[in-house]
Amino acid sequence: MSKLPVIKPKELIKILKNFGFVEHRQKGSHLILKHSDGQRAVIPIHQGRDIPTGTLRSILNDADISVDELTKYL
Repeated sequence: MSKLPVIKPKELIKILKNFGFVEHRQKGSHLILKHSDGQRAVIPIHQGRDIPTGTLRSILNDADISVDELTKYL
């Protein structure tokens, strides 16, 4: 298993859109993306901050994306 990269929220949103996720709604600083098969990913969008590694790992698990697949798109 690869080491998780440091990534900005906007980069992660672009990558998830490449995997077929679309913006569903936003509540405050959290953007909810949905996939056609029912998967959901919640992305925290805070100005000037990277996504913490634990949060990134959780988002990838929710979206059923491996770290290797994520690094292909970086």
